[in-house]
This record gives sequence, structure tokens and C-alpha cells, in this order.
Amino acid sequence: MSKEKLSNNAKKVQAALAAFGLDLVVVEFPESTRTAQEAANAIGCSVEQIVKSLVFQRQPSGHPVLIAASGGNRVNEKRIKEILGEKIVRADAVYVKEVTGYPIGGVPPLAHAQPIETIIDEDLMKYEEIWAAAGTPNAVFPLEPQQLVMITSGRVEKII
Repeated sequence: MSKEKLSNNAKKVQAALAAFGLDLVVVEFPESTRTAQEAANAIGCSVEQIVKSLVFQRQPSGHPVLIAASGGNRVNEKRIKEILGEKIVRADAVYVKEVTGYPIGGVPPLAHAQPIETIIDEDLMKYEEIWAAAGTPNAVFPLEPQQLVMITSGRVEKII
């Protein structure tokens, strides 16, 4: 685990966190944190404490939406349609990189290439500490659920 010599993407996330005035530290692990289970194993927390930043595309508008889901949950697309009033489809890797600036497996909940509407899984709110990706498939940072709401301007919803 390393807090020094962060990769460029992880540095970008660290700078974005600092811009919010948050004293949160991005950490890069030698092992993968690409999946929720890999991240939980590397960190030593429960998979439910991992924030999965999942990018979808609204249909028919085509606008992106990021769903910050608890690592143990699957997004109920019908539920999201009720919330948004539009169907969503899972975005492909090219679209994800285009709208966020990051590869799948490393998408953070902030510091995107363009503004992205965010929905936060209400299940994340029950933990004191959660962990989110920080720009690469082996970089993460810890934060409190209310900090996630603040940095994303996200709305907390039931997603399952």
C-alpha cells in the first residue's frame, strides 16, 4: 500500500478531494482493487463498504448517470427508471472513459471529464467508513457516506 508517488489519475482524484477541503488520502495497493471483492480483500473491510461507481446511459436522452452502489448490491434498473423517468443501459468502456476520464474498475465518484448526475445507494449510508475508487484499478480512498453525498451532489435513493 502506497500513499506516495501516486499515479497521475490518482493524483487528480487526490487534488479534487483537497479542493473540497477534505483531508482524505488516496492509497494505491500493489494488488487489484478493480472489483468490489478485490477492493474489500485489499483494504480489509466488508464488500458492502465498497462504493461501486457504475456508469449508465439514460435512454433516450443519452445523458450519463453514475450510480454509487454498495459493493454487495446490484442495481435494479427498473427502480432507477422510476427515479429518473428514463430507462438506463449499462455504458460500455469507451463511453465510460469518455464521460469520466477513467477506465472501468477505477472510476471515482468525482473529478470526472464532465458533470455526471449521481445516485447514491442508501445502503452505503449505514456505514461509518466506505471506500471508493480513485482513478486506477488499484487506487482507493476512505470517506464517510455524507462526504460522498457532498462531493458528488448525489441523491440518496433505494437502488435495489
